[in-house]
Amino acid sequence: MEKIETLHTFEQLKLLADSNRLGILRLLMAEQATLTQLGAILGESPAWVRHHVKMLESAGLVEIKEIRVTAGITEKYYKARSSALLLQELILPQSSKPVIIFSGSHDTAIERIASHLTRHVSILTLPVGSLDGLVNLRQGLCHVAGAHLLDPGGEYNTPFVRHMFPDRPVGMVTLAYRTQGLIVAAGNPKGVSSLLDLSRQDISFINRNPGSGTRLWLEKEIARMRLPASEIRGYKRFVSTHSDSARAVQLGVADTAIGIQAAAWEVQLDFIPLFEERYDLIFSEEQARLIGPLLDHLQTASFRRELNSLTGYNTAHSGEQILLSEQGANL
Repeated sequence: MEKIETLHTFEQLKLLADSNRLGILRLLMAEQATLTQLGAILGESPAWVRHHVKMLESAGLVEIKEIRVTAGITEKYYKARSSALLLQELILPQSSKPVIIFSGSHDTAIERIASHLTRHVSILTLPVGSLDGLVNLRQGLCHVAGAHLLDPGGEYNTPFVRHMFPDRPVGMVTLAYRTQGLIVAAGNPKGVSSLLDLSRQDISFINRNPGSGTRLWLEKEIARMRLPASEIRGYKRFVSTHSDSARAVQLGVADTAIGIQAAAWEVQLDFIPLFEERYDLIFSEEQARLIGPLLDHLQTASFRRELNSLTGYNTAHSGEQILLSEQGANL
């Protein structure tokens, strides 16, 4: 079976920024060739080709696949080491402070933590939803992911993390419990009271992005209620953060959205609570030292005071490690 490999080093990416080397590599992905054959295809001398091929070989992108001796002449056939490459590299600011990339479900508390720790560490956020945050962590595109994924058995995050990281050690720590519900305009002029109201023709809705924990919860809930998505006006429209959901309601773009209570509170909107969820931080064990300041902050009284000042957060279990053994119990 042909394989795809991922480029992780800046040196490899820099090497392929040269169009000549990239062109040679693409030819060698398709089939093996000698320097003479490559030169004939490219209209260049074998010596010119050899210069670029040797650079690709030293970077581990090309290898000698076969050596043939014909009429006393030795010919080396080169081939790319993979059939395709995925270009992937984090380009981070050059700073005296450590840089932490956070990806996953949007959370107001993470923004507050980033602001609080800015003198000691830079926390850059990429809100893509819980599932894609775990994918990014798996692919090395972030140092820590945030998730609130509920599995059919009623367990948060642990089954998903076990499934996606069966071959590497990861840690999981609870950030907080959060209240989610329906965000509505101040005074609730449309009289929204439950998810059933989403099917009303006078109610417009704005959804969260596919793969977000909020949207996955909604999909399961309306399926349980046998409420077709096609009956919800605006179901296909979506935004990527809880703050954007609240702003859409505030600006009249939608009558209601699902989000965390803190997002509604920040812009003085009304809120109908639906459920409480556990929001966890997931990280590879090799990054534990880098994100140490973030994890340490979860244990402080100042963190709990600040989070408790945000409506809809519960810090009773903040900072607790979640075991990823089959028992999955809290420490």
